[in-house]
Amino acid sequence: MSKVLKKKKKIIKKTVIKKKIVKKTVKKVVKKTVKKLAKTLKLVRFSHNPIIEPRAYSWESKATLNPAAFLTDGKIHLIYRAIGDNDVSVLGYASTIDGFRLEERPTYSVYHKYGKFEKSEEPINYVSGGGWNGGCEDPRITLINDIVYMLYTAFDGWGSVRIALTSIKLEDFKKRKWNWKSPVLISPPGEIHKNWVLFPEKINGKFTILHSISPEIMIDYFDNLNELNGNKFIHSVHQNDPRWQLRERGIRGIGPTPIKTELGWLILYHKIEEHDPNRYKLFAMILDFKNLTKILYRSQNPILEPDEYYENNGFKAGVIYSCGAIVKNGILFVYYGGADSVVCVATIKLSNLLDDLLKNKIVKLEKNKILKFQ
Repeated sequence: MSKVLKKKKKIIKKTVIKKKIVKKTVKKVVKKTVKKLAKTLKLVRFSHNPIIEPRAYSWESKATLNPAAFLTDGKIHLIYRAIGDNDVSVLGYASTIDGFRLEERPTYSVYHKYGKFEKSEEPINYVSGGGWNGGCEDPRITLINDIVYMLYTAFDGWGSVRIALTSIKLEDFKKRKWNWKSPVLISPPGEIHKNWVLFPEKINGKFTILHSISPEIMIDYFDNLNELNGNKFIHSVHQNDPRWQLRERGIRGIGPTPIKTELGWLILYHKIEEHDPNRYKLFAMILDFKNLTKILYRSQNPILEPDEYYENNGFKAGVIYSCGAIVKNGILFVYYGGADSVVCVATIKLSNLLDDLLKNKIVKLEKNKILKFQ
């Protein structure tokens, strides 16, 4: 055999060995990745979801979705969005002791005073889970002392999507005397705003509203919420703001009212992943106690994503949207809308979620041009 032929054989043999090594390495990496993904901590859905569905009452005949939640005296109170025959969004009420099975659910709506807000002159391209004629959308509830505060999206059915604020005394709420305070708009006219939350306690003696998580954490403080009287507004990032293009890819907004934990403030938020467009998923982050604009930890993967039939059959397939979460007996209960049509609940032991978040490094929101999702 010639020296040239022997040399060629050696080269071929080495190449084959290298390919085998590379192949084995790739297999190991894939195997480890799959194993890691399999261990990703997820919320566990209630086996009898959905817990609230439309009923044959004119005000909630088409959809029930996106519930707010708060806990008092061992009872969980839910305020959910409902869409009826007239395609107007109003709010219904339900309660539960164990977090899953309803104890009470009146046959009437408990809030529909979305205000005599003037309609904008020009229409906008806005669709949010049906409700074509506007109304009260996606409430967030916060209990501070003996007052129940509620932020919600006020849509006039034409061209105004703004944040409204109302409140009710806890005593009246418990007695089902729905004496809600007249709502006031707290976001500026001519801008589209959604997904704002009020912290469940005063921070440094002030009421604290979180209204943006990307491209930066944005928070406003108030000595008294009466400062927001319809003439004074909170200014945040919106679609005509230059900062809008700096938002992290796929961020859709804040979910439930923040929850105080041993690590910091737990914030659940909605996001669409670039590799999986048009599917709303739920993620978690922790904000620092002393500096609320500082993100300490973030979940690297969604803690809940729309895989069940009731999260895909409805007004909008592939949507998980949460406006309410509470902690009871160490368990985090997350209430959410499935496919913009029904109300569901999923749980996780809070300490397990916090342990999982601790494993992640401190992560900042990336500043990239936002993808345009329909």
